[in-house]
Amino acid sequence: MSSGVDAVVIGSGPGGAAAADVLTRAGWTVVIVEKGRNHLLDLDDPTRPASDFSNDEVKFVHRYFLGPDPFLEPRTFRVTDGDGDHTHVGEINSIPSTVGGGGTHADGKVPRFREDDFRLHSVLGPQPDAVVADWPVAYEDLEPYYAAAERDVGVAGKAGANPFAAWRSSPYPMRPGAPMYVSTLTAAAAERLGFHPYPAPTAANSVPYGGRPACNNCGFCSFFGCPVHAKGDPLALLLRTMRTGRAELLTETFASRILVEGRRATGVELVGPDGTVRRLAARHVVVAAGAVETPRLLLLSGIGGDLVGCHLMVHFQTLVVGMMPYELHGERGRAVTHVHDDAVLVDGASRAAAAEAGLPWLRGGMVEHTTPNLPIMEAKLYPWGPGHLDLMRSSPLRKRMVALIMQGEDLPYAENRVDLDPTVRDVRGFPVARLTYRPGRHEVAASAYHGGCLEAVLQELGAEWTLVTSSPGVDHHGESTPVPESRHVMGTARMGADPATSVVDPFGRVHGLDNVVVADSSVFVTSAGYGPTLTLVALSARAAARMAGTELAPTQPMLP
Repeated sequence: MSSGVDAVVIGSGPGGAAAADVLTRAGWTVVIVEKGRNHLLDLDDPTRPASDFSNDEVKFVHRYFLGPDPFLEPRTFRVTDGDGDHTHVGEINSIPSTVGGGGTHADGKVPRFREDDFRLHSVLGPQPDAVVADWPVAYEDLEPYYAAAERDVGVAGKAGANPFAAWRSSPYPMRPGAPMYVSTLTAAAAERLGFHPYPAPTAANSVPYGGRPACNNCGFCSFFGCPVHAKGDPLALLLRTMRTGRAELLTETFASRILVEGRRATGVELVGPDGTVRRLAARHVVVAAGAVETPRLLLLSGIGGDLVGCHLMVHFQTLVVGMMPYELHGERGRAVTHVHDDAVLVDGASRAAAAEAGLPWLRGGMVEHTTPNLPIMEAKLYPWGPGHLDLMRSSPLRKRMVALIMQGEDLPYAENRVDLDPTVRDVRGFPVARLTYRPGRHEVAASAYHGGCLEAVLQELGAEWTLVTSSPGVDHHGESTPVPESRHVMGTARMGADPATSVVDPFGRVHGLDNVVVADSSVFVTSAGYGPTLTLVALSARAAARMAGTELAPTQPMLP
């Protein structure tokens, strides 16, 4: 076994980057293990960004540039146990497997959770069939870490613009960027119907920040790495980590097992890019591989208990689209510049809809105002033949289509889970992750109710026609599928004070092990109706600060 380091961090996405940043600034030596390739940092000087990203739809969307390649590293899926071993093998809700993880492909929306999101059971009560519980942490516990994450990553937003937001101790470090044209239209229509749209808090520079330029609104944001590195998450954290000189980055290296003796991990077993197996000794192990790969590693290691992989949540998205009689210019600007939170609230109208569905309450999620902008994706939707060229020229499904997307709260169900597929293995010979998932009654009813509310917004806008659907439901190729595709995955190693009902403690430490910490969205108790990134960064920084013996790791000013 090689000589030891203070900590090995498995995964270089937002959670791993946040943990490594806190630990290295506290003086720890860290090895970051990433099974994907590196396109984010300069290989010759990892304290500088790389230049591998471009506005290339084929490269990013269709050729798995950011990984994982579903032919080499597939996942399997089934709706219920009754489907047999699996019904689908391939790409399943995959988050990029690359240095930077999911932060490289996201459009950067980073909202905070609200106070009620951490006490869902106390505020709203139980839900049939679901395992609704309060978190063992409160908003006030995370608020300082939220504020630090916004400063460190670089978040543009407007404090006070969202009337439903939780309290905050400091303003956003940057003002909002320029709004998309379509968002100015949808926001006005939503306001006329009583909704409260506001500029989305976004980890994309609206002004030069942290030594990185402002976003140039090129239009290639979701699914793409940023060519100018205006996205801060998790690049800013990784750059600062590497600049300490106390971190080493291992890429194309697979963590196959956490090595344990008694109550302590002694290190990890690694498979290098050439297939060589070696062991890396470490005094602490931080698992930040994401809410699918983290439970997979815990299961491969035989640690964490019987609840590892249970309570899988993915966000049940509701998609409402409409066709406008004029062009919307969606090819320019960030993917989403405006959102509204009204669907997160449980009010009299939603309770009436819940009662009609035989449920105590319905809860939606943050609604994104957007429009399609990818021409190759559009081309694949039109029928082939002589009329295809005319359709591409007129471009009704891109130039004139508007969309409202709700990130609906997905409740935790015990039967929705991640485990190891008994027959399918990856290119290295290890069992792949299998997802068993079916939305519950709450998700279906909440989508139906809020979908109708959002359809009214597009009708108010003057849409020629509208369509309401949900995901699981329709994938990017226009085909019906039960496979989730939200790219928001949570809950498979939930936190709690009681080992009988949770996998990790309130600081992410695996029950029964003194030095193994989970630092990603696996620990979420509920999914809320918001993207998970900023919350998982705050939780990871808090867990790392506890490991390093600091209440809150000191925040250094970002570069001008």
